[in-house]
Amino acid sequence: MKISFELDAEFREDQGKGASRRLRHLGKVPAILYGGKRDARSLVLDHTKLAQLMDNERFYSTILALKVGSSQQAAVLKDVQRHPFKNRIVHVDFQRVLEDEKIRMQVPLHFKGSAESKGVKEQGGVLSHVRNDVEVVCLPKDLPEFVEVDVSTLEINQVSKLSDLKLPPGVEIVDLLAGRDAPVASIHMPRVEEEETPVVDEAAAAAAAAGTAAAPAAPGTPGAAAGAAPGATPAAADAKGAPAGKDAKKGDGKK
Repeated sequence: MKISFELDAEFREDQGKGASRRLRHLGKVPAILYGGKRDARSLVLDHTKLAQLMDNERFYSTILALKVGSSQQAAVLKDVQRHPFKNRIVHVDFQRVLEDEKIRMQVPLHFKGSAESKGVKEQGGVLSHVRNDVEVVCLPKDLPEFVEVDVSTLEINQVSKLSDLKLPPGVEIVDLLAGRDAPVASIHMPRVEEEETPVVDEAAAAAAAAGTAAAPAAPGTPGAAAGAAPGATPAAADAKGAPAGKDAKKGDGKK
């Protein structure tokens, strides 16, 4: 069995949220180790060392060695809980690994040949990764670090599926065992963005039209008399002007 990483740990006896909170304040990470036909055990890990190992993609898909004192246990990482907004690891789960017991693991997909594929190089297509990992089941000795996806032969509008992947001996894909042959990658024509048509604000257009219709009349035109109220009729304007008829004659009488 190939061991890729070693991680120091300690057994812990204190349980509960309060004990876990105290450990995190001390720069530790609570963990649990289960499986392998044995009882689960609670562990404590150093946060700094664990975070450094987790920066490596291989840490998530290879067999680890958990060292507690002088003993060592082969295990795989099964779950990681992180703080919602702080850069902190809150809790991790490990599963024991036995040489004669199959394990299920998420393995990353590594794509190759995208630049050389006919669909991209000659036909102007774009490669899309539908998924970036795949769940496999196998014995620990057969566990691959990654699964390679060769897209060099793909043409435009073609799809690479799980059944097209070449797997090492003894490795099976969980989805295929369940009868699900899902797509992995595809090449399609690039999307052409439609030119946006300016949207005319109907309310603004109506207001502009009303303003043009209500524009002041030019001098000399009917209805442009001084002192006329906006929209007033010529008769109303005359009522406010000089007196006419009999009232006008009173002003012209002799003294």
